[in-house]
Amino acid sequence: MNIYRANIRGLDRAAQRGRLVFANPVIMLRPTVRPKTDSMRKLILASFALTAACSHQSAPPPPPPPEVAVLTLKTEPVVIVTELPGRTAAFRVAEVRPQVNGVILKRLFTEGSQVKAGQQLYQIDPAPFQAGYDSAQAALARAEAAATSSRLLAQRYKPLSEARAVSRQDYDNAVAAQDQAAADVASAKAALATARINLAYTKVFAPISGRTGRSSVTEGALVGANQTTALVIIQQLDPIYVDATQASTVLLHLQHAFSAGQLKKAGEGQAEAKLILEDNSAYPTAGKLQFTEVTVDSGTGSVTLRSVFPNPQHTLLPGMFVRERLEEGLNEKGLLIPQRAVGHNERGEATVIAVDGDNKAAVRVVKTDRAIGDQWLVSDGVAPGDKVIVVGIQAVRQGGLVKAHEAAPDELKVAAPAPAPSQTQK
Repeated sequence: MNIYRANIRGLDRAAQRGRLVFANPVIMLRPTVRPKTDSMRKLILASFALTAACSHQSAPPPPPPPEVAVLTLKTEPVVIVTELPGRTAAFRVAEVRPQVNGVILKRLFTEGSQVKAGQQLYQIDPAPFQAGYDSAQAALARAEAAATSSRLLAQRYKPLSEARAVSRQDYDNAVAAQDQAAADVASAKAALATARINLAYTKVFAPISGRTGRSSVTEGALVGANQTTALVIIQQLDPIYVDATQASTVLLHLQHAFSAGQLKKAGEGQAEAKLILEDNSAYPTAGKLQFTEVTVDSGTGSVTLRSVFPNPQHTLLPGMFVRERLEEGLNEKGLLIPQRAVGHNERGEATVIAVDGDNKAAVRVVKTDRAIGDQWLVSDGVAPGDKVIVVGIQAVRQGGLVKAHEAAPDELKVAAPAPAPSQTQK
């Protein structure tokens, strides 16, 4: 009986420590001493049944694989386009300033209107300049009269000097007075011309054709010839410049593409360019990209590329932000991946998550050449027929099973930034 109880206690301790596993809940024991009571027998059977039940407890079922939307890659013709962000600038700019001192009597144009070259813009009080002109005219007449008298005197003295009726000195003085009178006439003419110019400057004319801006003065304002503030600024808007500041490497790339004939030419040393406006609408008229007369900034290594665009409707205004598009050619077998499906790893490399034939996710490093709209043109890392995850990237881990379906068009249109692969994706 004591041996039997010791065996039972040892089995019970082993079962509690997890060291005893029963393959069959029915266990045959050979006790050294037969138990005398039924209660002891029931206690032993209950202990073995509990141990057997614990050994057959099953693990919880695994979670279902995440559902993702994939895009099956295929080749398609892709137009290679280079976009250059830039700003518009007026073709010509004239800052109109007064050239004489005076009071503004009239403003003869409407602010913001179109003016022609030579059109009068302002009228400065001409009274003092008219008086100066009249005085210069009188001085000229006086000088001319004195010159006539000196000339006649010299003519009369000449035969008398030859006949020695007058001294040679008197004749020389008469000739000198004639020359001095001629010089006075020339000086009076110059003074009259100056007075005429100053009188003309009281009328302020437009030096170029273009659109006027805001007038800085009104009637009654006193203006001066040396003032730094312009009366009004006139800008010629047709044609109009587009200045794009880019790295010098972009300039070299465009020059190589132009020399190779990849860019459509629009003249000698000029390439055809198109514009995308701030509201993403296309400008209807093509322009010309110029490669000449550019200087590289030694501090930033950037260069300003200037283009000329027709602007008959004045749709483009100076200072507008635009994007310049240059078509470089056609890639017959381009692979495009939505930008939302492309992330970056810790080394800065572009990555996508592809689904293989066993429905397992795998991170791939790809090489992106350029952005085509909201897609990347990829040249390495994937191939036609590969399935790339575009929706549900956050729930995917490297090597994990996924439940994939082909992405619908409306799913591809959803705007969402592409997250960088997390630690679970690696």
